[in-house]
Amino acid sequence: MDYLMGIDLGSTSIKAVVYDEKGNLRASGSTPTQVSHLDKEHPEWVFWDPEIIWQSVSQSVTSALSDLDRDNIAAVAVTGWGMDGLPIDKTGEPLYPFISWHCTRTELQRERFEKMVGPERIFQVSGTQMMTIHTAYRMMWIMENYPEILPKAETWLPIEDFINYKLCGIRGTDYSMASCTALFDQKKRKWSEELIERTGIPRHIFPEVRDSGTRIGSVSREASSQCGLKEGTPVVLGGHDYHCAALAVGAFKPGTVMDITGTWEIMFAASEEVNLDKSVFLSGLLLESHVATNMYNYAAYALSAGMLEWFKDEFAAEEGLCAEKTGTTVWGVLMEKAASVPPGSHGVFFLPHFSGAVIPQVDTKSLGAFVGLSERAKRGVCARAVIEGLDYQFRELLESFESAIGKSVERVIAVGGATQNKFWMQNKADIAGRTVEVPALEEATPLGAAILAGIGVGIFKDEPDAYRNTYHPGETYTSNSETATQYEKYYPIYKQIYPNLKKVSRSIFDLFH
Repeated sequence: MDYLMGIDLGSTSIKAVVYDEKGNLRASGSTPTQVSHLDKEHPEWVFWDPEIIWQSVSQSVTSALSDLDRDNIAAVAVTGWGMDGLPIDKTGEPLYPFISWHCTRTELQRERFEKMVGPERIFQVSGTQMMTIHTAYRMMWIMENYPEILPKAETWLPIEDFINYKLCGIRGTDYSMASCTALFDQKKRKWSEELIERTGIPRHIFPEVRDSGTRIGSVSREASSQCGLKEGTPVVLGGHDYHCAALAVGAFKPGTVMDITGTWEIMFAASEEVNLDKSVFLSGLLLESHVATNMYNYAAYALSAGMLEWFKDEFAAEEGLCAEKTGTTVWGVLMEKAASVPPGSHGVFFLPHFSGAVIPQVDTKSLGAFVGLSERAKRGVCARAVIEGLDYQFRELLESFESAIGKSVERVIAVGGATQNKFWMQNKADIAGRTVEVPALEEATPLGAAILAGIGVGIFKDEPDAYRNTYHPGETYTSNSETATQYEKYYPIYKQIYPNLKKVSRSIFDLFH
């Protein structure tokens, strides 16, 4: 049986994961991702050292292959985070290390570009909102602080594509990675001459853009000696990590949403069309090209489990002691109390705006709040209110997607650590009035890369064929009609909280933040 490898560049760890043709995980290797501080004069600047990243990839691949015959690896593809890149010269040597997404030094460039072009125009072309981490502002920073570097560069490569270059010597990128630059024209599916000209960045350094799932080369002799992959193993274009995860769980069809619930809730809705109208811009949604052929993804981000963690850490000491005595977990005790509270939490509502409002209102000065507190607001009540608030927010995100894509969301696929919380998943289904599916898989992101590798060498005909062969259904949470009817009454109340607290939150923010 042929095996496929997905290399996943994560900011916590770098993984090499091997799957069979049915999507079963066969082997893996992992190496912690090392953040670097390479400038002694500016120890606060955060980098990824390109050589260390490559060594970590090599170690992870070697580990994954330790119990496998490398001859069985039919192809490899790389995925990972999207915005960090670096310039390389004609010989392939890096001219400056990766500026990490952790680093805030590019805020000035973002502000300048926003004033120069305007956030709505940037969105109309690239589908991006104004985020400091986008690649354009790293490139501008290098150009302004080290003006000799970019003119010497042959190519600018996103971090995944640098690893592709190390594997096979080919320079290029895919549409999903190009989308992370804020300089890619989504409607034309090519680099935006207008936006690049406004930045002043040399046009020649932008790499060729091709479809994810395209075979670009073969593992070189030098790379083989370092990472253990057989010389000649096909290297296939992967793509942005979240898009690869969406591919693995079937979120490449219109009407399907992937919901990654962790510290942040990150949601993607697949679309065949590009809608960059003002209403979509004002909603805060992003639009990026999908790794699936001729598809796009609308994306939304909101702080999620981080607020439940805050509640547990600050208010659940008693539940922690109970968990120790009974040999359970603090989460189990806390969720049991929350589940004992009726829907609506006795009129207590939670506004989950610890990091401001994002979608459908973009307001960095909005603050979180409990509303409707009374003597019945015990810990279990407030815990349930937090979960309900997060799920009301989830419903708002779904409705924003439906407005953008012009279609109803038929299917929600949930992945991430929070899917282990069964009470939360059921409440999400009840408040949204949708069925929530949790697939039976351990690693969606590298599986998506492996699927692209399989498409690139013909093991899979296309995305639907790959999905049929590799998707493993897990648990399904169906909306309870009686509970959902109750939430239909409560949701409009939740919707009133933000606009009614807006002025108060801004006054507090201006005084204390």
